[in-house]
Amino acid sequence: MTVQNWDVQERSEEQVISRLFQLENDGQAERRAELSGEQFLSLIHDPDSGRGYVLKHGIDETEGAEVPPGTEFWEYPTLDEAARAYEQLLAESGRAGEVVEEDSDEAIGDSESAGAEVRDRYSASDEDLLIDVEEVEDSGAAS
Repeated sequence: MTVQNWDVQERSEEQVISRLFQLENDGQAERRAELSGEQFLSLIHDPDSGRGYVLKHGIDETEGAEVPPGTEFWEYPTLDEAARAYEQLLAESGRAGEVVEEDSDEAIGDSESAGAEVRDRYSASDEDLLIDVEEVEDSGAAS
């Protein structure tokens, strides 16, 4: 009789990358650095698997439809191991003059899980009871 553990299923590379982007866009990256060339290096702990990851990627121009070109990730059994690898990659990038900002939140949420889309700056003013329409009109800000 074969017993399978469905909790520890192997994920495809695309599933792992998708999960890492989801965690990063939800603000779950432990550390994140902006590198030159609109590249980012992130240290991510997946609470579901307990594994640690280092993710290097560019900006997602397709709103989650495609993985940004040059995306790479490294998987480690623990967050501590991933943190050591992250520090090493960050140091190498620093020596190469590629680090723009060590603690960056630039472009977080730029893919499909970024939240609600804003139509225009007055889109909610007609329905929002907290907006004082008379005050807005008196200031000349209403159109």
